Amino acid sequence: MKLRFGAVLVAASCARMAIGAPAVCGADDAQGPPPAPVAVALPSSPPDAASPPPVTPLDPVSYRIGPEDNLAIAVWQNADLTRMVPVRPDGKISLPLVNDVQAAGLTPMELRDQLKEKLAEYAPGAEISVIVAEVNSFKVSVMGKVQRPDRYLLKGPTTVLDVLALAGGFQDFANQERVVVLRPEPFFVQGKQAGQTFRRFYLNYKKVIAAGGETENFALEPGDIVVVP
Repeated sequence: MKLRFGAVLVAASCARMAIGAPAVCGADDAQGPPPAPVAVALPSSPPDAASPPPVTPLDPVSYRIGPEDNLAIAVWQNADLTRMVPVRPDGKISLPLVNDVQAAGLTPMELRDQLKEKLAEYAPGAEISVIVAEVNSFKVSVMGKVQRPDRYLLKGPTTVLDVLALAGGFQDFANQERVVVLRPEPFFVQGKQAGQTFRRFYLNYKKVIAAGGETENFALEPGDIVVVP
């Protein structure tokens, strides 16, 4: 008797007697076709693995372009002007024919309108689209008595509690009732920017996590500095 592993198939052979007469095989020797294999679907991840939380996308209408963002600019039927461009640290982008164009501080729609105006001489009536392909300018700093003080690159709308969680929470003896958010703002002298100042916002963590205190938790903006004294 021969045993084939895997298919679990037993093949019986009929023995011939010494005189050469064929032996009679019993009905138990007859075998049907092997059973079809059973497919077992395995889970793609362990059952206790948590799915990552969804990332809330930035609003393409209200989002303000910043330095180091990457922009996908497409001009219909003009391959020479269609390209991916980075926003330089000075807030400008470079394109053929129009040279340097201010991009930082504008929404994608506002930049599109500016490019239409500047390219009207070379491509009148051109259809132009501006897409923020990669957000690199939304950075906030977390300082003071947190577990992981650092500068964090964010990809979507983020609140003060969100970045405190990214920073690992409070250290012992942190003043949780007076978290300070410093928001940089330029100041001008005779119409020209002369420097930068900070606007201060305060957050009481204990009040935020209490019933009805959710509205005290506010969204951060690029360049904000969160200080936990």
